[in-house]
Amino acid sequence: MSQRTPAPGDAPETGGSAVVDIRDLRITFATDADPVRAVDGVDLTVRPGEVLAVVGESGSGKTVTGKSILGLLPETATVQGAVLLDGQDVTTLSGTQLRQVRGRDAAMVFQEPSSALNPVYTIGWQLTEGLRAHGVRSKKAARAKAIEVLGQVGIPDPQSRVDHYPHQFSGGQKQRIVIAMALVLGSKVIVADEPTTALDVTVQAEILDLLRRVRTEFDTAIVLITHNMGVVADLADRVAVMYQGKVVEEAPARALFADPQHSYTRALLAAVPALPTRAGSAGVGERQATAEDPQPDGGAPLVQARDLHVVYPSRLGRPGFHAVAGASFEIAPGEVLGLVGESGSGKTTIGRAIAGLTRATGGSLQVLGHEMVGFRERAFRPLRARIGFVFQDPATSFNPLLTIADCIAEPLMVHTSATPREVRSRVAALLDAVHLPQHFGDRYPHELSGGQRQRASLARALALDPELLIADEPTSALDVSVQARVLEVFTELQERLGFAALFISHDLAVVGMLARRIAVLYRGEPVELGESASVLLDPQHSYTQRLLASVPVPDPVAQERRREELAALAD
Repeated sequence: MSQRTPAPGDAPETGGSAVVDIRDLRITFATDADPVRAVDGVDLTVRPGEVLAVVGESGSGKTVTGKSILGLLPETATVQGAVLLDGQDVTTLSGTQLRQVRGRDAAMVFQEPSSALNPVYTIGWQLTEGLRAHGVRSKKAARAKAIEVLGQVGIPDPQSRVDHYPHQFSGGQKQRIVIAMALVLGSKVIVADEPTTALDVTVQAEILDLLRRVRTEFDTAIVLITHNMGVVADLADRVAVMYQGKVVEEAPARALFADPQHSYTRALLAAVPALPTRAGSAGVGERQATAEDPQPDGGAPLVQARDLHVVYPSRLGRPGFHAVAGASFEIAPGEVLGLVGESGSGKTTIGRAIAGLTRATGGSLQVLGHEMVGFRERAFRPLRARIGFVFQDPATSFNPLLTIADCIAEPLMVHTSATPREVRSRVAALLDAVHLPQHFGDRYPHELSGGQRQRASLARALALDPELLIADEPTSALDVSVQARVLEVFTELQERLGFAALFISHDLAVVGMLARRIAVLYRGEPVELGESASVLLDPQHSYTQRLLASVPVPDPVAQERRREELAALAD
């Protein structure tokens, strides 16, 4: 393992003895086949008020290591070594003793807050549950503590919102509530497992500020488990890089980013999409002031929106919800248009309206020459074969009862009269095109990794050689190295096959890599549209400026400067 002494300019060492001290940890899982060694000889320490980031790809052992701190491993796990939490070896504690440790000494912030919160109980009840389990009997005192901690994590009007249910909060607010649950008992260490993975960049910046404040104000140690190197640069004091169950490099954050020693660390950093710089933008044309744009391949636009409106109807006589209000843009043959904005800005609604999955209610939306406002399904159905759709979560968009080959073949079976032999040949060619071995076609969706499923989803979307592809957040939950491979496949296929694409994402760096033009949405309204380099380098609208300033970059020095810029924009 590569390990270094702090260099000048690194974060100072925090004082005090270690809150967490992991010594030669080895964790093996029993399976129907051979045992799987998930963690292989890990040594880590975390001190009070310190943020240790544990990074690596899926399967590297980082989440298993984090869960071992709270004794959350399944019965199939065999643990060797020691996990000392405030002096107690967690691996030797009974179930009753572990329940006393959890919440009081250590707490966990899970990756998906919607699955961590019980939908049938108010958040106040869930916050006070931990207090009741640890001896706080007074309902009044427990409620007061719950309201206090909700205020500390920035939930507005905590006195009334303490009685609300999880579905009444946004994704970022739910993540704050989960952090509040970790704080309510004054835990000495918080294990945060991918706490910002599915969040928009602006919400992600708020959560990182909150974790930074928790570390500073409460002297809480944080074990940050993530694959986002920008988040690591923004928050971490030290970084441990894991690969195949081992820690291959550990160093102060600034030293690691400035001079990574291990080849795997260098590969991780190289895979991070970067925002363009002015030095690399020579020759890029000026941003267009309107939606009109020269066609890259000639011919009429495949998609043409003019003052597009999408309104979701409401009940009980209340006005409907305007998901999209006055959007105008075009997608030319062979063009990739990036569509960016926060959750709720209308990005996915526009993509679904183009595919005929959501009804456009006003203005005009021409798709492949067909008007989508007031369209009839029977008239539009023949055009569906010319549109491909890559969904955000392939795990839920694939039928779990069908093999990957059957899932990819389904569009061919529905829209063509190809023979079974021709279908098999086409599926094999599509698997080759997305760089998946042909025998993967015999596997079921759950037997593939996230990146492999996303590539299979891309193969299914391309099965009918579509003229237009709609990709809805196709890389948002992937590791950086896996994301890089998926984006390489997407770029290669788009250049070779020449299909047009609407690429929907909240990751501006990813969109900047792929798209020739970018449209920025804010609360259903387009606020900026133009050439990618111009939008990213010289944003005119304050919302675009705030989005760009919120993107964390894999450089602790530059990220500190960007935090100051974001704070100035917020004032």
